[in-house]
Amino acid sequence: MKRLKLFIPLMVFIFLAVFFWRGLSIDPQAMPSALIDKSFPEFSLPRLLDETQLTTKADLLGEFTLVNIWATWCVSCRVEHPFLNKLKGEGIRIVGLNYKDDSDAAREWLDTLGNPYQWNIVDKEGRLGIDLGVFGAPETYILDEQGIIRFKHVGVVDQLVWDEKFLPIMNKL
Repeated sequence: MKRLKLFIPLMVFIFLAVFFWRGLSIDPQAMPSALIDKSFPEFSLPRLLDETQLTTKADLLGEFTLVNIWATWCVSCRVEHPFLNKLKGEGIRIVGLNYKDDSDAAREWLDTLGNPYQWNIVDKEGRLGIDLGVFGAPETYILDEQGIIRFKHVGVVDQLVWDEKFLPIMNKL
């Protein structure tokens, strides 16, 4: 029995090693969304550049759309912003969701860094973000013409992510 007690630390070590090895093999970017293949949530929120104009889900219908969640407090959003400007130049429709942000700071950001968005939804309270299951900014969704969410990416969209993740999905649509 005393010899068996000597193996307890070894067994604990093996258990912890397997547990941590499993954790290292998980992709931290893989955050599944329950909304994939479901309709974009209903909403009615103001636009950033004209807060008197309300935007609804119906405004997202009719064409392939990227919905990009961003904020001025988000450092990663600044990193991805030039690439979004490039996508706009290539004719990609991008709608912004300004998430839990100061609208004046957001307008200044767009004036300074360029505006890649067809228009921006102001989600000051974060309610639409909650309905979407937003973890934080930046996040980008692909919507088809009927407003069905086909893909969700958490993190910066750059050329590599665009080529490896977004283009294959767009080609299927």
